[in-house]
Amino acid sequence: MKRIDLYFVSGLILFFLPFFIFDQVYNAYNSFNSDHGMIMSFIKFAVLATLGEVIGLRIKTGKYNTPGFGILPRAIVWGFLGLTIKLAFVIFSSGTVSFLAYMGMENASEVIRGGFSLQKLFVAFCISVFMNSIYAPVMMTLHKITDTHILNTGGTVKGLFTPIDFRGIISRLNWDVQWSFVFKKTIPFFWYPAHTITFLLPTDFQVLFAALLGIALGLILALASMKK
Repeated sequence: MKRIDLYFVSGLILFFLPFFIFDQVYNAYNSFNSDHGMIMSFIKFAVLATLGEVIGLRIKTGKYNTPGFGILPRAIVWGFLGLTIKLAFVIFSSGTVSFLAYMGMENASEVIRGGFSLQKLFVAFCISVFMNSIYAPVMMTLHKITDTHILNTGGTVKGLFTPIDFRGIISRLNWDVQWSFVFKKTIPFFWYPAHTITFLLPTDFQVLFAALLGIALGLILALASMKK
């Protein structure tokens, strides 16, 4: 581990430590998150998912930032993606419960709010499967498009807000990697079980766990860009 890695890890520890050792900080976070869930989703994914991409860049190039990488534009994009992720959590958690009730599992709503049981595991797994099968591929593809746009415009905030060449970028995407790695492997083998755990947790812990998964999300998508 190089000195820059020690600085990086130390910075992360100092950033997260107050949430674990000071109840006032953690309670303030929970309170603000409860009252302003969408704002917190923007902030959490802007910080944590971008952090995952930075770590991915370190693995790929040996550096935490390079010219044209565009940390700030990526954070802005992740913030807006975070809003859609929060939206997906709300829609698919309630929608899946309603669907299961429609299919005959009338106690699905009570099960997901209760203590751990095989029924709760089943409901949480169903929520995860529906959300990651329907929403995740769209979000991941949109991220790849915006990621390419940021690189094409020099990694600047001004460039981020220029018109995106959707047609050109989509036609040049490496769909073999997008399908065989991002969709076919990470969704069933990582995201299905990861979000099953998320929906098994109490609501307060779901928020924190989902935010931490943002690091994994940014890292996975960054590593996908390394595959040829």
